[in-house]
Amino acid sequence: QRCRSAPSGQDGEVGKAQRAAAEAGAGPTIFSRIIDRSVPATILYEDNECLVFRDVAPQAPVHFLVIPKRPIPRLSHVGPQDAQLLGHLMVVAARTAQAEGLADGYRLVINDGKHGAQSVYHLHLHVMGGRQMGWPPG
Repeated sequence: QRCRSAPSGQDGEVGKAQRAAAEAGAGPTIFSRIIDRSVPATILYEDNECLVFRDVAPQAPVHFLVIPKRPIPRLSHVGPQDAQLLGHLMVVAARTAQAEGLADGYRLVINDGKHGAQSVYHLHLHVMGGRQMGWPPG
């Protein structure tokens, strides 16, 4: 799979994040529709608490998302009651990365809010690998 870099500005990730922040809570997210199967996705793993699927606009040779089935809009909205779920998402991310052959490492990213470039207001972990990552990330 070919990966591409995200453009900045109104048509890129920054613009998407600004629009998403303005529309947050206005209806079901694309991820809710993937969970209920009204939108197709390449699903890699599923259990009662989470779903893992390939990113439709990969930023690395391997790029998948880990999402809770329960809609949590942002990481900054979690509380102590979410600790077990958050740990589960991390364990599932690690197991899926292993299954995807990312033995040399990978990057986990969680965007939070407009300034974090969050473009879908349903908590999700990006897992990217299959190439050498740079630092700082952006």
